[in-house]
Amino acid sequence: MPQQDPFPPRRSARHYAPEQGPRGPVAPMPPAGDDAPPWADLPPVRPPRHSADSSEAEEPPFVPDDDAPRGRRSRAAIGARARRALLRKRRRSFVAIGGAVVAIAAILVVVFVTRGGNQAAVIPNDFITTFQPGELEQVPGACEVIPAATVQQYLPGKVKQAAPLPINGKLGSACNWTVDHQPVYRLLELSMLAYAPNGLASGNGSATNAATDVYAQMLQSLQNPPKRSVNAGATVTALSGMGNEAFSAMQVFHVGGAVSDEATVVIRFHNVIVTVELSGLEHSNKGHYGPVDKTQLASAALAFAQAAYASLH
Repeated sequence: MPQQDPFPPRRSARHYAPEQGPRGPVAPMPPAGDDAPPWADLPPVRPPRHSADSSEAEEPPFVPDDDAPRGRRSRAAIGARARRALLRKRRRSFVAIGGAVVAIAAILVVVFVTRGGNQAAVIPNDFITTFQPGELEQVPGACEVIPAATVQQYLPGKVKQAAPLPINGKLGSACNWTVDHQPVYRLLELSMLAYAPNGLASGNGSATNAATDVYAQMLQSLQNPPKRSVNAGATVTALSGMGNEAFSAMQVFHVGGAVSDEATVVIRFHNVIVTVELSGLEHSNKGHYGPVDKTQLASAALAFAQAAYASLH
């Protein structure tokens, strides 16, 4: 039996022409020679083509932004349009803000010019911003202006004196005197306050006008206290011969079962207001206090107010 050749007969050498595939030409296979491997005669392997039914679609070609087809905006064009829209929005915002500023300025001009519905118009140049002749820029110490003889006469017994911390600098001063020895309890409070020019005051905003406004408010609050207030309506009497205007008042307070009387004297001298409040405890839930003589209480408050007023000259 003849022996079979282990290798099949070789085919003749052939060249395969390159074919164009979907991703470029296919490189030719090397020629089959005597030393070529057995598979050299096989046809070249080509990459698979994707058909319309294939599950994977071909990747679309890349198109640069500069060469964007018609109907598709490039990134540069989109960015320019966004910047223009932002500038238009900012211009609208600036216009709105400017209009609001003009409106606020107009309102302020009306407020400061008219100075209220029932008052005559005032030119801003007429506003008073400095102290005028006769007005005080500081007040003396309240504890030093009351003579010791006055304290002993109207506040008998052991008296404690205290000066609250000033809160208005040289424009204000206050002092308190207390007597607490049963059956007598007295608390006398003296304050002197010089008012400075104020643009919110009536008229031209002078210091005197500012003090006049406060004086009127104090008189009104004593005569007609707010509703649900512990302050009772006061009996008010006008006083003459002291300062530009003055009054005295008497009130009775009922708080928690305790009863106290209070005499008040208020004097306005130019831009300074002198206030004296003297309280006497007539009845208390604890301890034995009273009775209180309201006439003596009013006389003591008036004496302290006169001494404080005299120190302003």
